[in-house]
Amino acid sequence: MLRQLGGPGQYVDVPRGVATRHCLDTGRPWLGNLASDELFQKVTVDRRRTEIFRAAGIHSFLIAPLITAGRPVGVVLLGRAGSSQPFDDDDLVTIQALADRAALSIDSARRYSYEHTMALELQRALLSEPRTPHPAVEVAARYLPSGRSVLVGGDWYDSIPLPDSRTLLVMGDVMGHGFQAAVAMSQYRSLLRTIAASDAGVDRILDELDRQVAHLGLDRLATCLLAVLDPGAGTCTAASAGHLPPAAVRPDGSIEVLWLPAGPPIGTGLGGYESLTVQWNRGTTLLLYTDGLVERRGTDIDVSVQALETLSLPVHGPLDDMLDTALARLANGAFEDDVAILTARRRD
Repeated sequence: MLRQLGGPGQYVDVPRGVATRHCLDTGRPWLGNLASDELFQKVTVDRRRTEIFRAAGIHSFLIAPLITAGRPVGVVLLGRAGSSQPFDDDDLVTIQALADRAALSIDSARRYSYEHTMALELQRALLSEPRTPHPAVEVAARYLPSGRSVLVGGDWYDSIPLPDSRTLLVMGDVMGHGFQAAVAMSQYRSLLRTIAASDAGVDRILDELDRQVAHLGLDRLATCLLAVLDPGAGTCTAASAGHLPPAAVRPDGSIEVLWLPAGPPIGTGLGGYESLTVQWNRGTTLLLYTDGLVERRGTDIDVSVQALETLSLPVHGPLDDMLDTALARLANGAFEDDVAILTARRRD
């Protein structure tokens, strides 16, 4: 009989004088033992529900408010039927204590879900598909939220046009998760775009970014990798602020990890970044990523990065195919952390 009440019901505007409204308004539980039909009606509002409760043999009700941070989030309603005893004062105390705990959990879940939604929407808005700054370069990117966490992180990527058909590629990861990490990520991205307009070297850009972040007092450190692709000179110049090294996917399918000089994360104020320049031949694809792509519990991160060199990736098709293949072969189920991945190569 009670199965007819399963699932969410229609919206009901509970009037004053009804037991559930009384609980919400006063923040105190309501007890109705051996209730009459008239009292049942004050509990259920809906006559059909009264008939169902009566047919089920329910004779007593206990309603406890779910209150958190001084505001109601709902009520819990319990009933006793048949030969069971009416509720007593001990029941009242026990149920209200349970309701108080349940209210905290419900409120935390609601705020948790809201923060996750806001952070994800912010991150998606900021991580639009990277532009193709110059006809000589093509880029493609992916961002995948973690499959095991409800909070997004501070991963970001970017491509910025520079003079002389050069392109600045950016991959960064703000430490932490949630809305605050996403907000900090937007601040880092904006600062970096402004600094990059000076057309300084990648090491100088990281120095200035680190100086400004430390001066502004942003309380979240970030790792960051910068790479300037110069089709005219056939070179790639990169520098790292504590970020994982990029990989070069050669036209013959071989992959080489480009180990860069180590530098401190952005926000420490230590600076001292160094750049490395390598040949960037036609057909070579540069692969930038965050640690979520390769980091595995119980495995040294350097070993995981080195394993990139064993991948077999399609090199002659669209960059999107390369990204999809890399993600499929490295996923092994859900990623434990957010993943951002960015690829770039010279156009034919």
